[in-house]
Amino acid sequence: MNLMLAVIYALFELMGIVSAVHAVLRGRTPQGTTAWVLGLVVLPALSVPIYWIFGRSKFNGYVHAWRDQSLDIEEELDTVYAGIQPFLVSVPVDFPEYKAVRRISHSRFLRGNRVELLVDGQATYDSLYRGIESAQHYVLFQFYILRADDSGNRFRDLLVAKAQQGVAVYVLYDELGSAGLPWAWLAQFGDAGIRIVPFNTQRGIQNRFQLNFRNHRKNVVIDGAQCWMGGLNIGDDYLGEDKKLCPWRDTHLRVEGPAALVAQTLFWSDWYWADQSLIRDLCWEPRAAPPDEGAGQTDRRVLVFGSGPADSLETASLFYTTAMSAADRRIWIATPYFVPDEATMAALRVAVLKGIDVRLITPSLNDNWFVRHAANVYLSELSMLGARIYFFDAGFMHQKVMLVDEELSVVGSANFDNRSFRLNFEISAVVSDREFAAELEAMLLRDLAHSTEIVAFDLDAQSLWQRIKARGSDLLAPVL
Repeated sequence: MNLMLAVIYALFELMGIVSAVHAVLRGRTPQGTTAWVLGLVVLPALSVPIYWIFGRSKFNGYVHAWRDQSLDIEEELDTVYAGIQPFLVSVPVDFPEYKAVRRISHSRFLRGNRVELLVDGQATYDSLYRGIESAQHYVLFQFYILRADDSGNRFRDLLVAKAQQGVAVYVLYDELGSAGLPWAWLAQFGDAGIRIVPFNTQRGIQNRFQLNFRNHRKNVVIDGAQCWMGGLNIGDDYLGEDKKLCPWRDTHLRVEGPAALVAQTLFWSDWYWADQSLIRDLCWEPRAAPPDEGAGQTDRRVLVFGSGPADSLETASLFYTTAMSAADRRIWIATPYFVPDEATMAALRVAVLKGIDVRLITPSLNDNWFVRHAANVYLSELSMLGARIYFFDAGFMHQKVMLVDEELSVVGSANFDNRSFRLNFEISAVVSDREFAAELEAMLLRDLAHSTEIVAFDLDAQSLWQRIKARGSDLLAPVL
């Protein structure tokens, strides 16, 4: 018995040492790497399983899969790059950091787009319904959360109807975000000829125990001509029907024009990983949004970019810090989860010290207890420097929005936390347009009117219990 225990302990120690070497070679920060190495060597039986589930920050399998197919998709990508040239924007007004953003995001601003701001669930769902009904050739439909409730059933029925009309429909969902979907419900898509698959984060031997990476994108593309992205998933709670998180405040975006093709490439890439197949017969010809009286400006400059753990750089974090460094007058951020990394905090500190109007809106009511309290560490520091901190009181605010000066607007799926910046696949749209920025400003001002401003929010002046909750929760920041 003692010999068996000794052998088991020795195996764990060996796995701990191997894992510690892996952590040293792959670690993102010295502090994080040191913590992992100590845990893996001192407490291997506990730390080894946790490390291989939560310790990785790069999804190399996703990269390798695309590398293997690079020759097969070369022709399609050449077609995209050639067709997109007439729509490229050289340098947007008042954005000298554009060169860096281009290299970070591997994307460009494209002109010829119509952009529609969608406030809350009903407006977003109505827009999606109209878009799907208008589909002539195909629908690409991707969400982190897909629920088999009344809202999910309505989208299912609409997609099934389009498939029966001969429209190709592809549905992609995250298996963790959408856990618990009934097989019978999923089978109804397949019976109608719809391809529906989970993202399959754990596909492959190396990823068998990987639960940390999630596909958090909300990405719908119709015929390569229009796309939707933002904070909303598919479920009744996003219409405000969750009694604990009601009303539900969220923001989505509809883009019509050549920028939709960038969203299409992201779906295309995710689908290849999930299904190990390439979607053929997609339209790759960029088309400017047609003029439509009363439907909004049709020449807005839009940059759509994806970010995630398959990127060589920390795309989302670098993008936000670069965009904030371009600010001269204001940075307004609305996010449900504010647990930023050090780079983002540094950019916000500098902005406040420069006298820039930095405002942060986050919900009083939150669906994540740890995030709600960890956020107070960062909100307190920024408040004491001079940032304006607001807690949204009219329900649960789930939108992910940033407004920089009078020109730059960002709407997407990424939160201001480590998970969105490094562990989740995300999609965001950046709009360089004064009219749209004014529209976004008006929306945020309405949110501020339903928020409580906390002046000189000093965590150190709070009770001991409040400080313990905040500091203790912040220890989990890397995985929140």
